Amino acid sequence: MEEKESKTKREGKLTAVLALATLISAFGSSFQYGYNVAAINSPFRLMQEFYNETYYDRNSDYLSDFSLTLLWSLSVSMFPFGGLVGSLMVGFLVNKLGRKGTLLLNNVFSIVPAILMGSSKVASSFEIIIVARLLVGICAGLSSNVVPMYLGELAPKNLRGALGVVPQLFITVGILTAQILGLRNVLANEKGWPILLGVTGIPAAVQLLLLPFFPESPRYLLVQRKDHEAARKALRWLRGWDFVEDEVEEIQQEHEAERAAGFISVVKLFRIRSLRWQLISIVVLMAGQQLSGVNAIYYYADKIYEKAGVAEDNVQYVTAGTGAINVAMTIVAVFVVELLGRRILLLLGFSVCFLACCLLTVALVLQDTVSWMPYLSITCVFSYVVGHALGPSPIPALIITEIFMQSSRSSAFMVGGSVHWICNFAVGLLFPFIQEGLGSYCFIVFGGVCFLTAIFVFFVIPETKDKTFMEINLAFAKMNHVSEVCPEAGEELKGIPAEMELPEQTEPPGRKELPDKLTLVSEELQTVADGLRELPQKLRLVSEDLKAVSESLKVMSEGLPEDSRQLPPSTVRL
Repeated sequence: MEEKESKTKREGKLTAVLALATLISAFGSSFQYGYNVAAINSPFRLMQEFYNETYYDRNSDYLSDFSLTLLWSLSVSMFPFGGLVGSLMVGFLVNKLGRKGTLLLNNVFSIVPAILMGSSKVASSFEIIIVARLLVGICAGLSSNVVPMYLGELAPKNLRGALGVVPQLFITVGILTAQILGLRNVLANEKGWPILLGVTGIPAAVQLLLLPFFPESPRYLLVQRKDHEAARKALRWLRGWDFVEDEVEEIQQEHEAERAAGFISVVKLFRIRSLRWQLISIVVLMAGQQLSGVNAIYYYADKIYEKAGVAEDNVQYVTAGTGAINVAMTIVAVFVVELLGRRILLLLGFSVCFLACCLLTVALVLQDTVSWMPYLSITCVFSYVVGHALGPSPIPALIITEIFMQSSRSSAFMVGGSVHWICNFAVGLLFPFIQEGLGSYCFIVFGGVCFLTAIFVFFVIPETKDKTFMEINLAFAKMNHVSEVCPEAGEELKGIPAEMELPEQTEPPGRKELPDKLTLVSEELQTVADGLRELPQKLRLVSEDLKAVSESLKVMSEGLPEDSRQLPPSTVRL
């Protein structure tokens, strides 16, 4: 009976403290990302008029079309640029202030710009909108990396997937909220648009008031702060029972495995062999997430709806309906991620997006010739949103938390976040040109990205469901061709207990060992290169041997005795 109870405890449960910490951190931070992505879309014409009128009041002249477009582009692009800046700040802040401390500081980057944007019209200044978009972008860059890290370290392993999807859920809720408040009869009007932009400060204020009452990450407290008692207290609070020694021991094992490594910087992360495939995986997943065309789909959706016969005044409601589908499918992902696993959702999501992009291309090409094609276009948009919400949107950030250990996790989030925001910025900047150049065929490009990312997931990404951080890193050790005890100083896996073995079926049945093959090819190419460097010496030896053979044949031709006709021993070393 006691053994059964202990096992139940080790599996973990969703306590009130854990649930509230998850909701407050996701609502106060992740919500900001989604809200500010969509909030500026609905009132953009009103804001451009404000830019023009403000400039006229100052200079008695209106902005040229080019200047107005440039100012608006700055207003939009400052958000992803700020996101990149925020991602680069993650490593330093989470190691100095902790996960919770960073989230509390991050509220400054939401409340201040909310005040600036809300007062921009009264102050008759469009410049402060551009500055505020940069600041709120920093907030989004920090929150998109720190919240998954914080929740991944708070959660027990059997709930890590479900809680890891919650930040993406609140991103979609933020998008939907901005779409609803951005309706013309709500806040997307002459008087309401500054309030629409300023609403982003409310969730930040809630988090600033409530989050201090919840625990810091136990892993941060134990591994980096070396405060064992505080870590045990946090675990007891989060788990709802007193017996937490099993989990403390697991964290200690991870700490022992990393003691020689110390903190792994971004530069060091790129140099360590034992983290090679983990690093490649997060770069591919984050790039695939953004380059798969999700922002382009939203950008193109209004035109698709209009061509399908939706009245211009009703397009905003259909767009909000798309946001509602996004929220609903992300809720589904929260419940199925622990049932189906991360790998299946990634494969399913990218495959659905690939098929939707292909069919959407056909539908757009034939939209003016076949009467029912516009409805197929709408179906493809909805299908794409469903597929992306199931896997590509929520899973990559969760994967980063799971495949890196404590010493390298913050640097890994810096790399993943940077790739995320650079690709986000690139799509926003380049999509209008891609659309102009390729027309209806532009979604073939995004479909190709989805297909290639799905192939990578199939061959490389292992299932991480119900595995500890140590077990996951041991699975990647096989791909990286390193042992449990790495000979190189600073390797993360150094010191892993020898008795820890990979669980059976680490890799799905029938899965091909592409990383192993690529590594073997690399080693063979290195051997060939070494051989080529030795080739001149070997050719010289061969030349000497041939010369000796020639002399021996000459001696033999002169009729020497048979016992003198022996060739000298060959020294060929090819």
